[in-house]
Amino acid sequence: MIRILLADDHPLTRAGLAAWISDVPDFKLVAEASDGESAWRAMRESSPDVALLDIEMPNGTGIEITERATRARMPVKIVMLTAYRAQQYVMASIRAGATGFVLKTAPFEQLRMAIVSASEGRFYLDTSVSLAGSGDVAPEELSPREKEVLILTAQGMQGHRTASKLSITERTVQAHLASVYNKFGARNKTEAILIALKRGIIFLDELHIDEDGEI
Repeated sequence: MIRILLADDHPLTRAGLAAWISDVPDFKLVAEASDGESAWRAMRESSPDVALLDIEMPNGTGIEITERATRARMPVKIVMLTAYRAQQYVMASIRAGATGFVLKTAPFEQLRMAIVSASEGRFYLDTSVSLAGSGDVAPEELSPREKEVLILTAQGMQGHRTASKLSITERTVQAHLASVYNKFGARNKTEAILIALKRGIIFLDELHIDEDGEI
């Protein structure tokens, strides 16, 4: 059962999402919030597995609440649910610590996938969000092994499983990730994944994982 916090300042949107969550097997709505401060309180009091946060809310945006949760090292996984598709919102959300980014125009099945992915520690980006054409300076090339490690990490694979799959040591896995972070100027794995997607180094279909854990 995935415990979910829903925060959105639009009553009709919140009511519709709440009704949908209640109908999905293995989902449980444990709290609702209509602004940033009530979302923060609910996050601390209800201990959800996943929080769906609107970006634009009074008394604290979804990005600000995500930053607070990240600083507090809360175990909750955060999926940003928003009407804004601009790259700056995506980047700001991920840098704050969000695990997923979904547009409000997305079908419910896509939102379900985002929630499940987040609960399993996997990064999820709305398929209709384009990160191409950012104009950034091209980064250093990733080695084939660095790319493999980054993809497996994006799929939610822990270091020891990645090491086993690639027949290398866990220390080598960490060394490859450190190299990726350094090349990208990334602060964490999620930001590194987003930068790689943004610059066309890896693609969303490469982040798929099947029931056997295979790419």
